[in-house]
Amino acid sequence: MREKRQGPKPVVVAAMSGGVDSSVAAALLRDQGFEVIGLTMNLFALPPDACRDENLRSCCGRRAREDAHRVALALGIDHYTADFRKPFAETVIADFCREYARGRTPNPCLRCNQAIKFDRLWRRAKRLGAGAVATGHYARIDREEESGRWRLRKGADPDKDQSYFLYPLTQEELGRTLFPVGEHRKTEIRAIARKLGLPVSERRESQEICFVPDDDYVRFLRERIPEAFRPGPIVDSKGRTIGRHEGIPNFTVGQRKGMGIAAPHPLYVLAIDSARNAVVAGTNDELYRKTLVAEDVHWISGEDVVRPREAAVKIRYKHPEARALLVPRPGNRVLVEFEKPQRAVTPGQAAVFYDGDAVLGGGTIRETVS
Repeated sequence: MREKRQGPKPVVVAAMSGGVDSSVAAALLRDQGFEVIGLTMNLFALPPDACRDENLRSCCGRRAREDAHRVALALGIDHYTADFRKPFAETVIADFCREYARGRTPNPCLRCNQAIKFDRLWRRAKRLGAGAVATGHYARIDREEESGRWRLRKGADPDKDQSYFLYPLTQEELGRTLFPVGEHRKTEIRAIARKLGLPVSERRESQEICFVPDDDYVRFLRERIPEAFRPGPIVDSKGRTIGRHEGIPNFTVGQRKGMGIAAPHPLYVLAIDSARNAVVAGTNDELYRKTLVAEDVHWISGEDVVRPREAAVKIRYKHPEARALLVPRPGNRVLVEFEKPQRAVTPGQAAVFYDGDAVLGGGTIRETVS
């Protein structure tokens, strides 16, 4: 425990989504001697029929809150619910819609971590007398002996590592955060849940965007930003019109389906030009880029990198790391030059930089350079 309040046991607030990872995180902390307070964040109001769907894997439904409460009862810990629907809508959902209207593909989990889980959650935890917050993320935090700085590291399970989503964390936030499941593999977490008899031990993974439970993000966007669905041209890489589209939010870089164009070879979305309301299409070979520009770059150490340095870079959560040279640029930007061209580099997604298993930092992909 990094911060303690007065009393026999250090207090930590565990974010409990009703899933197996956050439930076991709370259990591990309890068994390590912490006074654990479970807190479930109400982020988005799903339709009543969706909330009761047995196939629902979202963490934002009524059933998820009920499951979290059942786990808290089984663990013998206090449990509360926090209503964060308004700030979630004003930050995460608003950003999601705004980015798609700009022709970019956002990552709402990153925005949620920034604005809600490590900001609003911490503020609520302090009111409950806690010195730290904990989540079920598969990541690790430790401290460098020489510098005393906190490090964000990959989770021990390479198939579940979620450090990609956590690069915006500051030194202050790392110092008051615990990731209890980060040292374990997913199979171990399931086994612990079964051993403890937790009612969510067999609950399936939450895969979709939590506020789009049917995974139909286009429908979701059409309901909220209908003005963004304006017909426009589909052009090839030379600017020649080859078809028409019904709105740029229907597309993302790398997409193959949905263009409705007869061609002698498969066509993919190469880029989205929001200024012209145009979709640029081309061959698979044209999807590869060797250079990108990342903006709003954050360095985990808290100190800006001012000289070029090598790193491994991920351009999407499940994309394999690629060796690259990071070249700092003015305006909190970094030019990323890959050793080998990468497929479907997508503006709006995050480029996250690694040194071994340690996260150096990351930023939002602004554009690619041909």
